[in-house]
Amino acid sequence: MPITTKTGDKGLTGLFTGDRVAKYSPIMEANGTIDELDSFLGEAKHYVPEEMAEILEKIQVQLYDLMAELASRGKYAKVGDDEIRWLEELTKKYEDELQIRAFVLPGSTIASAKLDVCRAITRRAERRVAKLVLDYGFGQNALVYLNRLSDLLFIMARAIEKREGKLKEVK
Repeated sequence: MPITTKTGDKGLTGLFTGDRVAKYSPIMEANGTIDELDSFLGEAKHYVPEEMAEILEKIQVQLYDLMAELASRGKYAKVGDDEIRWLEELTKKYEDELQIRAFVLPGSTIASAKLDVCRAITRRAERRVAKLVLDYGFGQNALVYLNRLSDLLFIMARAIEKREGKLKEVK
């Protein structure tokens, strides 16, 4: 598959459906933000504990499925209840380790700061996908997945900080 196709030189790009849309379309804005998240997760996994790196890598694979769902206008939907439940279970596991009682200052370690950047990008992706759900009627599972993912990234960052004795609560 060639990287340079020249088919996007006029500001349009192709979807899985074969349709061509503007590169600034809401679908491409959402997918571009998810792609950005994927890149930052790729960086973060080099700084976090191995158990978390494995989780981030699995999430990266699932993000490709999310992007395919959006690029097919919901016709290809591989991420669903099982993947969302997996995120929820992981979040609960790390929450049980923490017992947070106050707001927390993000970024007390390099690893947690990397996850906090990923969390913020995830929230932006969630806002982009919310537009697709509310205005165009597809992407509901992607929206829920991103919401749960931001929770997981937040709690993983806090777990790293707590393990290193650097969790900073704002009281």
